[in-house]
Amino acid sequence: MASGLARRFGSNKLLADFGGEPMLCRALAATAGIAPRLVVTRSEEVHRLCTALGVPALLHALPHRSDTVRLGLSALLLGQPALCGCLFVPGDQPLLRRSTVDGMCAAFACSQEKERDIFRLCAPENGSPVTVGSPVLFGRGYFDALLHLPEGKGGGAVLRQHTECVRLFAAGHPAELEDADTPEALQNLLAQETALKKVLPEAGD
Repeated sequence: MASGLARRFGSNKLLADFGGEPMLCRALAATAGIAPRLVVTRSEEVHRLCTALGVPALLHALPHRSDTVRLGLSALLLGQPALCGCLFVPGDQPLLRRSTVDGMCAAFACSQEKERDIFRLCAPENGSPVTVGSPVLFGRGYFDALLHLPEGKGGGAVLRQHTECVRLFAAGHPAELEDADTPEALQNLLAQETALKKVLPEAGD
């Protein structure tokens, strides 16, 4: 999902430098094991970047989060009508790791109730209240609701209606759930990456 307006960031944050590459490249690396995948964006620059990298991208000019979800899922179903699940990944969580994304998808694949399952990333338990966030993986049973979201709403509207079906999947580190909504947050995540490399070898790869 790369259609945000980045009002708090002040510029196109997905193209902001993060360790020598556009931040969006981190999301692309984290989802490299997924097929099919699709970047949905309102940014011509993001569309050009994805095209140059050989990653399918859908450029649109519609205003709402619900538009992003509907357009992306519709396009995926057009090519894969038997799709059993769809993972929504924001483009602004640069410390999200491929092993986490692959692990969530593998857990979903092993489920006996794929159609009604919703997998959601959470921070590893440390005795504190559980922190939940993105990505979120919806089973096929929710596709119709996702395609007909209320105007301006995202997948969270579906999550709230089906809390009993949500299964949490723990990330390797809490920083994987953090997004870079401001330049200050981006700098903080860069500092965290340096520390993460000491404990999680994959971080930054």
